[in-house]
Amino acid sequence: MPVWGWILIAVIAVIIIFIIYIISKRNKFVSMEENIDNSYAQIDVQLKRRYDLIPNLVETVKGYAAHESDTLERVVELRNAAEKSGNINEEMKINVEINQALSRLMALAEAYPNLKADTSFLKLQDALHDTEGKIAISRQIYNDCVTKLNKAIKMFPGNVVAGMFGFGEKQYLETAESERENVSVKF
Repeated sequence: MPVWGWILIAVIAVIIIFIIYIISKRNKFVSMEENIDNSYAQIDVQLKRRYDLIPNLVETVKGYAAHESDTLERVVELRNAAEKSGNINEEMKINVEINQALSRLMALAEAYPNLKADTSFLKLQDALHDTEGKIAISRQIYNDCVTKLNKAIKMFPGNVVAGMFGFGEKQYLETAESERENVSVKF
């Protein structure tokens, strides 16, 4: 075989290897985006569980603290707003408010010893606490997936492939300023 034949075979091999590399890199970005979508879906599952617990918790507290209707109504309003929110950032902002309202709701339990000892209330409180932990873990997993994608998009040669196929960086779920403040405990 003449030399130019070997050169042609080498050029074709390099082109094929390059195409395979581009395809595999693109598939990696697709996989990373799917991981982000899945981790967001896991957050959504836990938030749905939380939203399902809230009405039961409110009804249980209502029986003991009927005159605390403002706090109870606010929790329900926020729950409904969060379920109707259009995007993850809006939903997370509403959930910060839900956290604050639930904290006030739990503080009500301290004022009512019978409520504090109520089996239904205790079960709901435990389920809510468990769900809050799962939400925190799901948020961490989401942010880990976003980190992997954002790194791959920023690093060479991934940035070239990402640009070719229109992959962009994703936003992290961030903690609101109100959640960063120190909690004051008074005895």
